[in-house]
Amino acid sequence: MECHSLPSHPADILMSFSLLVAVFIQGEIKHGPELCRQHQSITLTWCSRTFYEMLNFYWSPKNASYYGNRAATLMMLSKYREGLEDAQQAVRLDDTFVKGHQREGKCHLSLGNAMAATRCLQKVLELEPNNEPARQDLKNAAALLQYERIAEEDFEKRDFRKVVFCMDRALELAPVCHRFKILKAECLTLLGRYPDAQSVASDILRVDSTNADALYVRGLCLYYEDCIEKAVQFFVQALKMFPDHQKARLACRNAKALKAKKDEGNQAFKDGNYELAYKLYSEALCIDPNNIKTNAKLYCNRGTVNAKLKKLDEAIEDCTNAIKLDDTYIKAYMRRAHCYTDTEQYEEAVRDYEKVYQTESTKEHKQLLKNAQLELKKSKRKDYYKILGVDKNASEDEIKKAYRKRALMHHPDRHSGATAEVQKEEEKKFKEVGEAFTILSDPKKKTRYDSGQDLEEDGINMGDFDANNIFKAFFSSPGGFSFEGKILWKSVFVWRIILCIIQLPPFIYGKTFRFLGSFPFSPVAPCSILIRDLVFRTHSR
Repeated sequence: MECHSLPSHPADILMSFSLLVAVFIQGEIKHGPELCRQHQSITLTWCSRTFYEMLNFYWSPKNASYYGNRAATLMMLSKYREGLEDAQQAVRLDDTFVKGHQREGKCHLSLGNAMAATRCLQKVLELEPNNEPARQDLKNAAALLQYERIAEEDFEKRDFRKVVFCMDRALELAPVCHRFKILKAECLTLLGRYPDAQSVASDILRVDSTNADALYVRGLCLYYEDCIEKAVQFFVQALKMFPDHQKARLACRNAKALKAKKDEGNQAFKDGNYELAYKLYSEALCIDPNNIKTNAKLYCNRGTVNAKLKKLDEAIEDCTNAIKLDDTYIKAYMRRAHCYTDTEQYEEAVRDYEKVYQTESTKEHKQLLKNAQLELKKSKRKDYYKILGVDKNASEDEIKKAYRKRALMHHPDRHSGATAEVQKEEEKKFKEVGEAFTILSDPKKKTRYDSGQDLEEDGINMGDFDANNIFKAFFSSPGGFSFEGKILWKSVFVWRIILCIIQLPPFIYGKTFRFLGSFPFSPVAPCSILIRDLVFRTHSR
């Protein structure tokens, strides 16, 4: 569109604007409403701007109509603040200028000043009672006040979702109100919707780069995303624009304190001072409960400290708290899964590793999951190490000593005088001890057992074990002894001890027996059991 010379007389201004509007209408008739709507905004803006330039160039600001018309043009350009000034000037020149009052009310409403809009619109209805647009705007102003009141109450209750809802409705009536946008952005931040909040704040800063509230919201988003150093920069900038901004001051203080405590805790952990690290992380967690991401990291860090201190249950609890705050925090799942494995809670460990592998399908995570699944499979078998009471890294001698102790402890002859139920339980334990010794004393079977392989695949039937034969074979070896029928002895010296004890009064042989039984790993210990049985049988006759 070519720009011809402007009209040469002020009287032609309105005619020129009418011609511009006519061109717009003619285009709609010629090209159809579909195409015209695509260019409506551009064309209307061009018309308004041209009319605004003609008004400024020709018309002398001596009457209310000038300011009223310019206010209308500015409103079409969405410049409601500038339009408000012209509308106010128009009603100052002519208090009976209805359009001036109406445009002032409209500007106040669009800017979110519902009370001021109400006063202006009531004035319009006083001058022109049948003005339906003014009556509708008056209803909108009342609705705006209602949304403001509800939002304020819900903010105090920390019902931020409802505040966002109210602000969305309010912004439909007051589209350029920065106050509503800031409140909405702050609530979006507190709800963890950081990209949405930053988008709203950035829109305001593009219009007004010195807006302290928008700078505060940008800083708050960065603060809650654990970008604390950048957040402090925005808080400081907001305080430069408005030194009395209380929220920015508090957030800046919390951000600096949180960073300092976290850094001190990290340094204490690196130095190996785990008690101090635990204390510092705990203090950091008390600074700002609303900072979800940073607190999730602090909980996970404290969980790592607890794991180093061998407080595995506390470590699991801290990792669980971290996951509650941030359910995408992979490091917390990894740490908790490791603690679950150390406490032999393999099903929980597998569940956490599955979550990790679903999120990040790496070779490392796949291997960790396979290891946990293997440990889970192994845990559902008999734990032969636990049956013998030895560690998984126990040597051959330690396994033999453990078998000697447990076999003698649970041997049926030792519990011949007990109840049937106790005898049955001890016999079961005796068989399990023999089974455990058979597997763990054989290097090949032990290797297969440790690797989680099924022993029955090698034709090993665990039900075929004879615990008595294992016992006899073990104690018949050099330095041992055996049960055969009632009692068989290899040492004549032992018989002499028995004969001497039998001749003693009961209170003496009782003490002698307790003394002999106090050496569970000495060769005398097996003898003490047999001596007791023989002595009791002799004196019971």
